[in-house]
Amino acid sequence: MQGDNATTSIYLVLDMENDLVHADGPNGKAGYSEQVRGRRIVENTRDAISKARAAGLHIGFVRVGFSPDYRECPPNSPIFSGARKNGIFKLGEWGTEVHPDLGKQPGDFDIVKHRVSPFYATNLEAILRAKGIRRIYCSGISTNAVVQAMVREGHDRDYEIVVLEDCCAGITAEEHDNALKGLQRFCTITNSKDVVFE
Repeated sequence: MQGDNATTSIYLVLDMENDLVHADGPNGKAGYSEQVRGRRIVENTRDAISKARAAGLHIGFVRVGFSPDYRECPPNSPIFSGARKNGIFKLGEWGTEVHPDLGKQPGDFDIVKHRVSPFYATNLEAILRAKGIRRIYCSGISTNAVVQAMVREGHDRDYEIVVLEDCCAGITAEEHDNALKGLQRFCTITNSKDVVFE
């Protein structure tokens, strides 16, 4: 059980929401579905969260979402252009809730973002500073978007970053692998089985 302990580490689970990773969501039969199922992303992430909780880490869930009228959605963004058209990423609806199998708890941090980066215009930096966080463990969907943004921006804010690669995926295995290669200089890369949360 997460408490207000002296840990200086947090595990941030990135964009593991129903619209992106649930079998009944819009990507359930397309998008990330093959990689999520084949790489056992939900199961691996659930195991990692359990290990992190047992080690006393803070847990945070980052979610991408917009108001029902999409007022925060950038109109000319290639990555978000389909959100309004397809009616996805609406805050307050099932699609932007954390995947139920991940066991989100009331004491976990909730970080809502309107762009790729978990830092941009969110409460994340305030949470990290208030809790004295120095090390960020992270994983999520997708490796070449939110995970990459988390690593690069976290690095430049002087946090130690650890990526759990078997809890991450891109739309293709190649996208995932290429993203990891580009991140090696900025973080430590491990997996849910070998990680030591401290």
